[in-house]
Amino acid sequence: MSGLHIPIGTPDGSRTEHAENLLAPNPSAMTLDGTNTWVVGAGEDVVVVDPGPDDKAHLTHVRDHLAGRRVTGILLSHGHFDHSGGARTFAGMVDAPVRALDPRHRLGDEGLGDGDVVTVGGLEIHVFGTPGHSFDSLCFWLPADRAMLTGDTVLGRGTTIIARDGGLAEYLRSLDRLRAAAESLEAQALLPGHGPVLADPIGALDGYIAHRRERLDQIRAARAQGARTPRQIVKIVYADVDRSLWPAAEMSVLAQLDYLDRL
Repeated sequence: MSGLHIPIGTPDGSRTEHAENLLAPNPSAMTLDGTNTWVVGAGEDVVVVDPGPDDKAHLTHVRDHLAGRRVTGILLSHGHFDHSGGARTFAGMVDAPVRALDPRHRLGDEGLGDGDVVTVGGLEIHVFGTPGHSFDSLCFWLPADRAMLTGDTVLGRGTTIIARDGGLAEYLRSLDRLRAAAESLEAQALLPGHGPVLADPIGALDGYIAHRRERLDQIRAARAQGARTPRQIVKIVYADVDRSLWPAAEMSVLAQLDYLDRL
């Protein structure tokens, strides 16, 4: 893939030939450096993937950065606020529709779902349904760059949580699907919703899959030690994780317990 550049440190400005990241100023333990807003296109027309939170300064920066290029659409990887909160505001700023799997986040007549192909400036963007982190999670394959935009399904650092509107069984299937796609499509980069670009898609996905299996084994072991509640399990399994992240860890534990109880 020509044009791949992975800067050290902040992912602002990370890019492939046809996709550029503009980092939202919302860093936190959950969002890493902030939300990655991806501008994808060739020539005068672009789409914006995940405008980020409803932050006027960020949305204005994205609009001004385009310098006269036309936004033909706004695509959402999923509906969580740190990705979608600014979508309607930004749509009004650039006069573009918002496309999402969840109808509650759409603005315009068209939705977005697995198998759809969005075209912009001669480029194709293929939509992959990847539920799990949330029920409405999507990934976007950019064949011209052999790059997959992964939203929160795969992060640039660490691992994602299973939110209350997601599910672990679906997430594991989505990871397996992305792993197979990365191999068959010869993917060269993952462009995540948070954190830096990943230049080894297969390695990253293998790591994610192995981590999930390891966590399940750890939860089985914690249960065998007598832990019953999500908090008790978190204290054992996530003992080395910053306590500020324990509430998020409890969400993932709930999802993992539900998964194990259904086996």
